[in-house]
Amino acid sequence: AAGGLLLAVVTVVALVLLRWRRPRTLVAAATAGALLVVVPTRFVTPGWPAAGWAVVACDVGQGDALALATGEPGRALLVDAGPDPGPVRSCLDRLGVRRVPLVVLSHLHADHIGGLSALLDGRSVGAVAVGPLREPAWAFERVRSLAHRAGVPVVSLRHGQRLRWPGLTVDVLGPRRTPGPQLDENDGSQVNDASLVLRAETPAGRVLLTGDVELAGQADLLRAGVDLRADVLKLPHHGSRYTSPEFLAAVRPRIALVSVGAGNRYRHPNDAVLARLHAAGATVLRTDLRGDLAVLPQLRIAARGSPRPPP
Repeated sequence: AAGGLLLAVVTVVALVLLRWRRPRTLVAAATAGALLVVVPTRFVTPGWPAAGWAVVACDVGQGDALALATGEPGRALLVDAGPDPGPVRSCLDRLGVRRVPLVVLSHLHADHIGGLSALLDGRSVGAVAVGPLREPAWAFERVRSLAHRAGVPVVSLRHGQRLRWPGLTVDVLGPRRTPGPQLDENDGSQVNDASLVLRAETPAGRVLLTGDVELAGQADLLRAGVDLRADVLKLPHHGSRYTSPEFLAAVRPRIALVSVGAGNRYRHPNDAVLARLHAAGATVLRTDLRGDLAVLPQLRIAARGSPRPPP
């Protein structure tokens, strides 16, 4: 109501002033100046990699791989590794990331761990982190085998932990609970809901990384009263329909990153989820449309602009 009243007042004043030539000139000059100053700070195309990037959603097809700058040259935390080695290797090469102090695997589905071998081969990795759920069993054994071969430890993360680097702080928010022995590893939703959920404080603001957490996992976070507010949201499960309006309302992102493959058979991202984000005023960016996506300080955005073709 207050915004509407203010808009009405400004409109009336503008109509009165525009009746005279000199105010018209001043208004035109002010508008042009505002456009020159404001528009470039929202979406920039400075080449790749974008200088000063804080978080990058790598275009790895139908999967996740997100790099977060640690504030140290050539170093970044990586959350998930995509479905294949090639795309994540190329993304980090383009970013100039030579050292990865920690690779976090949000959960053990193939589209999040498939590129792990590329990170452990020819790049310095401090550790590989997994959540409390070690299912599917074959996937955990593969992660452990690759890490052992590379001489890299496998560590566990649980909610309540905090990780720090010079320019990055990461809090582990979830999962709040882990499925018991009755877990059916063929039930993808149960594994998805056990995804690690991370909140990162970066120079670009607060970033929420959600893995593939679905309705039950989202509800657990909401019931626990977890502070989910974030400037940037990595949309859960590639923008699937299993994202609740209550969860999106609790996050209230200004930017939503969708890591998704072109022409995927799951019809990700879901139109209704995207519509809710747009209605709330969020800027939605998709790797299948813009390629690698970077968020910079002041929530400026850069895109590499060369998305991977459909499989």
